[in-house]
Amino acid sequence: MRYLALATDYDGTLAHDGAVPEPAIHALEKLRASGRKIILVTGREMTDMFRLLPEPTLQLFDRIVAENGALLYDPAKRQETPLGEAPPPAFVVKLRQRGVSPLSVGRVIVATWTPHEQAVLDTIHELGLELQVVFNKGAVMVLPSGTNKASGLVAALKELGLSPHDVVGVGDAENDHALLSTCECGVAVANALPSVKERADWVTQRDHGCGVEELIHQLLADDLKTIEPSLHRHDLRLGDNLDGKEFALQPYGANVLIAGTSGAGKSTLATMFLEKLTAQKYQYCILDPEGDYDQLEDAVVVGDAEHPPQLEAVMSLLAKPEQNCVVNLVGVRLEDRPAIFDKLMSALLELRTRTARPHWIILDETHHLAPAEWAPGSLGTSDVSGLVMITCFPDHVAPAVLKGVNLILTIGETPAKTVGRFCEILGEPVPPIPDVDLKSGEVIAWWRSPAQHPFWFRADVPQQERRRHIRKYAAGKLDESGSFYFRGPDNKLNLRAYNLLVFLQLADGVDDETWLYHLRRGDYSGWFREVIKNDELVAAAEQIEKQEPELPAKESRDAIRKEVEKRYTAPI
Repeated sequence: MRYLALATDYDGTLAHDGAVPEPAIHALEKLRASGRKIILVTGREMTDMFRLLPEPTLQLFDRIVAENGALLYDPAKRQETPLGEAPPPAFVVKLRQRGVSPLSVGRVIVATWTPHEQAVLDTIHELGLELQVVFNKGAVMVLPSGTNKASGLVAALKELGLSPHDVVGVGDAENDHALLSTCECGVAVANALPSVKERADWVTQRDHGCGVEELIHQLLADDLKTIEPSLHRHDLRLGDNLDGKEFALQPYGANVLIAGTSGAGKSTLATMFLEKLTAQKYQYCILDPEGDYDQLEDAVVVGDAEHPPQLEAVMSLLAKPEQNCVVNLVGVRLEDRPAIFDKLMSALLELRTRTARPHWIILDETHHLAPAEWAPGSLGTSDVSGLVMITCFPDHVAPAVLKGVNLILTIGETPAKTVGRFCEILGEPVPPIPDVDLKSGEVIAWWRSPAQHPFWFRADVPQQERRRHIRKYAAGKLDESGSFYFRGPDNKLNLRAYNLLVFLQLADGVDDETWLYHLRRGDYSGWFREVIKNDELVAAAEQIEKQEPELPAKESRDAIRKEVEKRYTAPI
């Protein structure tokens, strides 16, 4: 189940003229019976909700976010939690002195109606308060800065152990924009404002509570699968193809195989994908047999070479929607890994059943975890998606696991042979893959299901790779073969620059004859090309080298320094 919760606005959405139609209440009951959570998100105060809704209806909601995100109410416990500070009493006094009426004062919110917005803004300015004004179809709501329906929903989801990616939200008015954009899927009822409809992922055909009823019916029928083709807000960009068009992957429904020769960059490609997940706040868990992902910046590592990972620790981490996990299996013997893998996968899939997380499970060195002779357990018998499998040897992976793959990303040498080995195991025809060796960053993608023609794209470079690159070449220590040597025309010098910072220091100190000797030979751009591997820096250095002899030694030094510092020295 993808959507575990419904977050619905009240006035103008679930309710019409303050009342919820009986069919909509019955639909909420059916949704609750399906195991999903229901969260009411309203600009009203709780005193209004107690007056408008009978206790049985209130109990249909797992949480109520009231006062436009400033108050959280737990109906089961009948407990209120303010999510912000109320403005000082002087603020309300000043508003009344200015003749603002009607004026409603909640636990946190202060609300009135147009045309009193200017008096409200003048009072906030006069008292120097950090408050914001939110409009909703003529209502003027004053709240602490940063408080809205989205922040209130996030607080409710934290208590329920859910992620915004597990939620479909529905609303109708200006103050619902933040709510709908925070949810994985944002829905507008038919009577919603045009601006809300324009930004929604789907618009119901019916209005008010009947529209919510329509949404619930679709949720129960197919978990909103009919909407998926048009839901691209959360797509994961992987790179650009030959004509510069973006290649992106929808965050649900795919099983990806990353395959290629050893050292071709599978970990780099996987790290880039993990960064995309982190940026979109999708939770992932990576099973790491060789300790290749211990340095990920956005995940906690469980296990090491001396201590096998404990299942309880993994599950405890993943219980928090914002926490990613690396399960280091280096401390597990090779022959024991398939059994440990089966146990871990059973637990992860059970967690998914309850929470829809982790959204993605990454299986590094899949041939270690699910070898060809492995008898599949839960993974082989379940309808599982959201997997990334990484291996040099697709023909060494259990066929039951490979059958679930619908996208293959192949890199490195002889991609045609790599895909061919995959197809041979499954007894399928090999698609037309060009018999070439791919350069670093180049990928051939093949959608096996639904079947498409293979295509080439250049993968984005992971930010962590860029940062490691910058640290290594700017201030690290390159070996002798990677260092730059200032020798001069007669080899009188032997000054070693083992990083870019030392290169700049030595460049300032060598004589003009030595500097110009290397400049004329193109040695600087050559080093940048062969060792530093920065195409932008290479191009800039080549332009400077071409300007010699018109460009004096000092000016060419300064120009090279400027280009290096622009890309490398700032982060040091």
